[in-house]
Amino acid sequence: MLTQILNQRPTPSIDDVVGIMTAIDAGLPDNDGVKWFNRLYLRVTVAVRVAIAGSTFRDREFLERLDIVFANLYFDAAAAGLVDAEAAPPAWRPLFRARRQRGLAPLQFALAGMNAHINRDLPGGIVRCFEITGGAPDDEGPRHEDFERVNDLLERVEGEVKTEFLTGALAALDVAAGQVDDAVAMWNVRAAREAAWTNAQVLWALRDRPRLRDGFFARLDRLTGFAGRGLLVPCAVR
Repeated sequence: MLTQILNQRPTPSIDDVVGIMTAIDAGLPDNDGVKWFNRLYLRVTVAVRVAIAGSTFRDREFLERLDIVFANLYFDAAAAGLVDAEAAPPAWRPLFRARRQRGLAPLQFALAGMNAHINRDLPGGIVRCFEITGGAPDDEGPRHEDFERVNDLLERVEGEVKTEFLTGALAALDVAAGQVDDAVAMWNVRAAREAAWTNAQVLWALRDRPRLRDGFFARLDRLTGFAGRGLLVPCAVR
């Protein structure tokens, strides 16, 4: 079922992205850690879609393109990792390896997925969008301004989901809510996105030096995986 869902990639629109994420959410059981990252990402994508439709950004076309390119990188990782964790990119392997492990809270899975997606996939996604649309990932201009404005939206949604994942029935799935404080403290979405933009600038600067560019990205990929393992340290099971 999930293979059929992911075979619909690459998706051409945000509506299609939301459709695939919704299908993944329905297709994964609650004891699959990938479900909790996917659910967080779905909530974020719906919020971004609403914001773009509301004309709150200066370059809506670029931001929508980035949202689509970015999501398809997750779908590519999922298509590989849900079949064989070792086939996924290094940054994603900790999540897929631990997806059925007990002693992990839903929020830990969600943050581990965000770590992989933002720190590994976002820099390449930014570069790809500038290759498609023209321009360059500079620190000035409407595109970077829009990129930073998304941080406020992400922090709001992340805060809502954090409360949801750490209370009630979800908290009872594996661990007491207080035991994931250390993992949560390791993660900051704004800092991660700022680093991703900087790494995109490095990749852009190295685009005429493919060997150096690929070496830089490979090390970024592995380092992101190392951080992911830290976010997925098991807590004491009830």
